[in-house]
Amino acid sequence: MPVELTWWGHATCTVEDSGMRVLTDPLFVRRLAHLRRRRGAVPPPDAWRADVALVSHLHADHLHVPSLARLAPGTRLLVPRGARRAVPGLRRLGHLELTEVAPGDETIVGDLRVRAVSARHDGRRLPVGRHRAPALGYVVEGEARTYFAGDTGLFDGMEREVGPVDVALLPVGGWGPYLGAEHLDAGRAAEALARLAPRTAVPVHYGTYWPIGMDAVRPHEFHTPGEEFVRLSALRAPGVAVHRLGHGESVRVEVAR
Repeated sequence: MPVELTWWGHATCTVEDSGMRVLTDPLFVRRLAHLRRRRGAVPPPDAWRADVALVSHLHADHLHVPSLARLAPGTRLLVPRGARRAVPGLRRLGHLELTEVAPGDETIVGDLRVRAVSARHDGRRLPVGRHRAPALGYVVEGEARTYFAGDTGLFDGMEREVGPVDVALLPVGGWGPYLGAEHLDAGRAAEALARLAPRTAVPVHYGTYWPIGMDAVRPHEFHTPGEEFVRLSALRAPGVAVHRLGHGESVRVEVAR
């Protein structure tokens, strides 16, 4: 059975599997604080449709309350444990079925099993939040096993905790000119791909938002991570089919079990 993946920009993707729509880190705005969408249209209303939405961590470009408010009543929403306390705006989303999860927790949504896994990333609600919640990735298991890494650096035991997967949605960049160890750049993402060894990968979290007034500061960090990931993946994980999607583009992946 085919699984369809759509990249809307940044870390926002739709995974269609087993007749269900899974939406990752919904972000539906042209501007967020000091960030401006530099490439790709703002996701259309069709992107707001989901049976379940997954939030990887509390940073505002991943947990964006106004974007979550656009989801239809009854949509399941999985957020890191402690998110309600750290982000009071979540309490206004009474039309959503919100569940807090931590690494190892599993949630059944229709014919899908969603498992939260660890991520190596700051779990605070920046820039002022003192409350923490774990940064997460998710493995969505239906006809395929799809790993959404959220925002993470490499960490020991990544491949063991994530387990065998068919598809990996991996961050390969960011929204600024410098990335620390708690992120994957193109090279570290290619290393993660070699460890995970999925059948298919899609690079995300690059080439969408950039700080206002910083257009000339290391612009290659905005424009090139997707292409560099494709190049490095061919060297380090040649058996993986990598699909570099444009904003709003989709790919159908055949999964044989």
